[in-house]
Amino acid sequence: MRKLKEPSSKFISVRCSSCKNEQVIFGKPSSKVNCLVCNAVLAEPTGGKGRIKTQILEVLG
Repeated sequence: MRKLKEPSSKFISVRCSSCKNEQVIFGKPSSKVNCLVCNAVLAEPTGGKGRIKTQILEVLG
């Protein structure tokens, strides 16, 4: 039996620097990620890993 490869992508818990809202986002976003409360930009795509523009609280999974 072949062992499956672990995915390199993770979900990230972040806190918005404007309104302090905590939100879970994908570490490799394919589009711009905005805060659900104040609409500030939390992450931008870069072709691979996303550019996180706010405080990272925890890396999940």
